[in-house]
Amino acid sequence: MLRLIIALLWAILAMIFSLPAHWKWKRIAKTDPMKSWKKAQKYVRGFFRKLLFIAGTRIEVRGAENLPEEDQAALFVSNHRSYFDIIILQTLTKGPIGFVAKKEFLSYPLLPLYTSDIGSIFLDRENVRESLKTINEGTERMKLGLSLGLYPEGTRNHGKELLPFKPGGYRMAEKSDSPIVLIAMTNAGKIFEENRFHCLRRRHVIVEFDKPVYPSKLGKEERKAFYDHIPARIQEMLDTHKA
Repeated sequence: MLRLIIALLWAILAMIFSLPAHWKWKRIAKTDPMKSWKKAQKYVRGFFRKLLFIAGTRIEVRGAENLPEEDQAALFVSNHRSYFDIIILQTLTKGPIGFVAKKEFLSYPLLPLYTSDIGSIFLDRENVRESLKTINEGTERMKLGLSLGLYPEGTRNHGKELLPFKPGGYRMAEKSDSPIVLIAMTNAGKIFEENRFHCLRRRHVIVEFDKPVYPSKLGKEERKAFYDHIPARIQEMLDTHKA
């Protein structure tokens, strides 16, 4: 419980004291979005690293050689067990990265400011037209060089099996000529959500990055086969983490 209290106090103070920087990033974004995302990324990444330190999280990275370079946007597609999935991924990529988040996230206090600052987009899954607009916006951001994290299960999954994947977001990589990098993350849910009373616990988290695949360079049938195989491939990587 003490870890959780310290983490909450740190998070609240860090967000409050960074409000002046938030407004500065917002001004910069009007003329140079990428510059704004990079500045926000630097702050948010440091903030998240301190949270992981407070939580006592030890991260084992597999396939680090598959991470695209700083100037290459990518669509990172992962299983989703915890809010810590986002925190951990944010600290590992080389370049700036935003996330595809549910529209409901906008109702949280303060957090939407910073997820927006790093270039995240917010998806309304109940409105097909608005969802398409959001996907198009994500495509344009990736063309500028911003990576995006996508969780096709659509929500945090606490079951043993992966939830059905929603493939609509894959087209952001296809249309921006960017690679898709699959991620398998194990034990992130045990840091917080899966604990009794939601206490923070010291955990060893495995994060595995698969080789980048460019959907735009695949034929139509080959691309469809790749999309269809994504859940199975992530499950294959997860299964190796149990060995």
